[in-house]
Amino acid sequence: MARVKGGYVTRQRRKKVLKLAKGYFGSKHILYKTAHEQVMHSFKYAYNDRKDLKRNMRKLWIARINAAARMNDISYSRLMHGLKLANVTINRKMLSEIAIHDAAGFTAIVETAKNALANPSVAAKEEAAPAVEANADLASMKVAELRELAKAKGVEGYSTMKKAELLAALA
Repeated sequence: MARVKGGYVTRQRRKKVLKLAKGYFGSKHILYKTAHEQVMHSFKYAYNDRKDLKRNMRKLWIARINAAARMNDISYSRLMHGLKLANVTINRKMLSEIAIHDAAGFTAIVETAKNALANPSVAAKEEAAPAVEANADLASMKVAELRELAKAKGVEGYSTMKKAELLAALA
């Protein structure tokens, strides 16, 4: 049987690996075997670091928000809880940018959170009120949805009412 040499294909593959290993220390950029090992490790590190970057950025945003929040006499956790109660949906990245570039705007957001923390029942009713206006056709709603609305409005005995009774109480 004839001898088969690696030839063009093998040389191209090895050149590609050595090109990726350009700039590595010692023999890692000269010898194919050590260069290949290092390139494979580099790919693994790059994959892991793409995941780590997301974690690190979130930590940075939280640290920035916390620093700005404490300048407004509130902790990070209470700020985020207040924003949730006030039904303000803003992600941490944007909140961090607002804290850096627009101190007055961030202060307004903090005041919204503080008001929601001071009056949690008001924030919950404000959240439920648009549902009543948006769903003017109560007859098409399910009993569970009607009971939620009755609870928000403060109707007595809503849990045992039938659909017709709920419609009458809510109308």
